[in-house]
Amino acid sequence: MTEPSLRMNEGSEATGEGVQPTDDAVTPTSQKPLEVGKVGMKASNLRRMTAIGLTVPAWFVLDTSACGDYLMRRALSPEALEEIKAGVKKLERETRLAFGDERKPLLVSVRSSAAVSMPGMMETILNVGLCDVTVKGLTRMTGNPRFVWDSYRRFVQEYAEVAYGCQSGPFATILGQHLASEAVAAPRDLDAASLKGLVKDYLREFTVQTGVPFPQEPMEQLEGAIRAVFDSWNSAKAREYRAIQDLRGLAGTAAIVQRMVYGNMGATSGSGVAFTRNPATGQNQLYMDFLFNAQGEDIVSGRQSVAASAGLNRVLPGVYAEVQAVRKRLEMEFKDMQDFEFTVQEGKLFVLQTRNGKRTPWAAVQMAAEMVSEGIVDKATALGRLRSYDLDNVQRRVLAQSVKVGDPVGKGVSASDGVAVGQIVFDSESASRYHASHDSPLILVRDAISTEDVSGIALCAGILTRTGGKASHAAVVARQMGKVCVVGCGDLSIDVASRSCDLKGRTLHERDFISLDGTTGAVYAGKVEVVVERPPLLAIVKEWLADGGATSGSGSLD
Repeated sequence: MTEPSLRMNEGSEATGEGVQPTDDAVTPTSQKPLEVGKVGMKASNLRRMTAIGLTVPAWFVLDTSACGDYLMRRALSPEALEEIKAGVKKLERETRLAFGDERKPLLVSVRSSAAVSMPGMMETILNVGLCDVTVKGLTRMTGNPRFVWDSYRRFVQEYAEVAYGCQSGPFATILGQHLASEAVAAPRDLDAASLKGLVKDYLREFTVQTGVPFPQEPMEQLEGAIRAVFDSWNSAKAREYRAIQDLRGLAGTAAIVQRMVYGNMGATSGSGVAFTRNPATGQNQLYMDFLFNAQGEDIVSGRQSVAASAGLNRVLPGVYAEVQAVRKRLEMEFKDMQDFEFTVQEGKLFVLQTRNGKRTPWAAVQMAAEMVSEGIVDKATALGRLRSYDLDNVQRRVLAQSVKVGDPVGKGVSASDGVAVGQIVFDSESASRYHASHDSPLILVRDAISTEDVSGIALCAGILTRTGGKASHAAVVARQMGKVCVVGCGDLSIDVASRSCDLKGRTLHERDFISLDGTTGAVYAGKVEVVVERPPLLAIVKEWLADGGATSGSGSLD
């Protein structure tokens, strides 16, 4: 059995300066496919971002051999445990913090890193290392008790659900009780004292569900988080996604352990997910969701409605300009549209990860043609990226302009263009049942949609949600599958018991028809008339094919 190999990112991020590359930093010229297969795409890309000078929090990675070994023996090997300890020691030296320390504690996140991107299909745990002792140290260090108790309540629930398989419902009930008691609408409105009481109740609920106390030893927490990430490789949603995408022969996932930076520290902090181009249309513009005073899970989970990027530009214009600069540097480095996650901690920007962004077939054609015109890639590379698409059937449906459709019954945020017309279903089980027995397209309508719904997303023509943003993991998956998607529709309310929903006073039941305009975010009751459009730049791609797919050259789009 190959021993697990720990790979480190060296840097000076404790000084606030861009992290410098190490001797083993991966650059575009030295990148090897084997490296990606061992450490995963996220870890490989972290190295490349470090090498070009982006500010990346310090990290290390346990490679896929550690995952394979763990899944076989159902325990972390002695070699892996030693690698984890060595990695933590190196993080402590780089950050000048100490894991489990009562005065200057180091906290970490644990994320998956597979060779192929599978957005939201495997687990992440943030704030690892928080316990009754380190809470005191973090409070002393930051002078911000509200942030500390908010991070602790997040960690207890996430660790309970991911590492121990606890049910989320009781935690939601406890949270609802605290919100009602304080007469506020959301956790972000609770003060430090209220959050401290919430954590106490969460810790009690953890013991009720598991029969054991919440682990207070940070190294035990870290090992449990790594096991949970490795276990998620074989989760139902991960297996379903690999089957749908026909992903075979992968060796499992690596696990990235990274120093925490905090988007929930107040008004000049936040978390964002951005695409370097519009993944729905292909337009060359920043496409971003951002939440102030939030951690990344608030965005990607789809459980919260997310503000547009204009808020960041208005409140922190300097940071917004930095994000725009990161966008350009990432495309120059990776030569493709990137989906990147970042945190702003008290006005300082940190880039956490990047990957080639999932896109609609329409956007894929647009990006391929424009990137050749811009000199980013050659024609052969662009055609290679389009190889998996049936170019003769790349199209989108839009509202017929000659027909009056009436007033919409709801309005949300467009997360994937086009128009979808179909019958309402409220869960993946109904989607599977009706899809098997009827020819009519289906629209999946949910309060919030998650990657647990991947099978339902695959079967439906469109997705409508009450909450969520265009950069949530589920929206990313829907776009990749070419599904029309409207999120954050505040006009929507769902009554699961009666299998019905309400849109501006209009009650619709399961199997009623509904129409989604993914271009505007409008929702219509009943069927609307549509026409089919083809990508305007498809003709240029067809010319390349007719010419035999030149291996170089920029090609004009004029």
